[in-house]
Amino acid sequence: MSKSSKLCHKTSYPRSNIFCNLIDKIVKRPSLQFLGQWGYHCYEPRIYRTLAKILRYVDLDGFDILLSDYIAFVEKSGYRFELNFNLEFTEICVNTILYWVFARKGNPDFVELLLKKTKNYVQDRSCNLALIWRTFTPVYCPSPLSGITPLLYVAQTRQSTILKILLQYGILEREKNPINIVITILLYPSRVRIMVDHELVDIQEDAKTCLQLCSRVLSAISIREIETQLSLGRRPIISNWLDYIPSTRYKDPCELLHLCRITIRAQLLTNNMLPNGIFSLLIPVRLQNYLNLES
Repeated sequence: MSKSSKLCHKTSYPRSNIFCNLIDKIVKRPSLQFLGQWGYHCYEPRIYRTLAKILRYVDLDGFDILLSDYIAFVEKSGYRFELNFNLEFTEICVNTILYWVFARKGNPDFVELLLKKTKNYVQDRSCNLALIWRTFTPVYCPSPLSGITPLLYVAQTRQSTILKILLQYGILEREKNPINIVITILLYPSRVRIMVDHELVDIQEDAKTCLQLCSRVLSAISIREIETQLSLGRRPIISNWLDYIPSTRYKDPCELLHLCRITIRAQLLTNNMLPNGIFSLLIPVRLQNYLNLES
């Protein structure tokens, strides 16, 4: 299958880098011949439409190609335009990619592929290739400056399957204030209107799973901070939420087995080896699965 057909079944693109081609088309437009006229309103719609056509129908192979093209584009020294334009162009591209992956598709396989392709850059939060730290707007709008990170969005929407993948890659452990993610899972208002009882039950079950997953990563969860939010009138998505946080995370001594998991994962995280490094350890499969947050 050709590169263009992999990218999109309904639209054909040149074999060369899609982002290089896109930026070439933008800067050649007559209305953009003067730097002073460059701005979001001039070129954002074209960027979004081009990438949306790809991302709407793309399969995993095509998404792999698109991410490879983006990485090559950012690293390509020949593409050096005016600094503000470079920043705006990459922001729009990242906003569009993250919007389609997390808000539109919500497919765990796409999320895991994005993490795998950009794993080498995740330790530098300022890097344009560390996509998991970039912000995007869940309800699409041109500017991602007021957006949220993928982890925060997944916490808001309680996508437990995707949250598990993010946690396995150590994303929560890299957070400066992981308790904010726990509070978001528990207290953030649902983005969807609850029309029937079973929809509320589904959201509640996902929230329970998300709390349990966070408990597998953290050594302590501040119940005081949660109770402070409750005292301000915020309502939890599940009434018996404390039942889904082990007492060893806020009251009783933490289990030695869990502390060992945290220590080993921290070492692997330092060397950017999560989660694959777990499976190179010469330990029983059951312990490997435990380290990988399967239980």
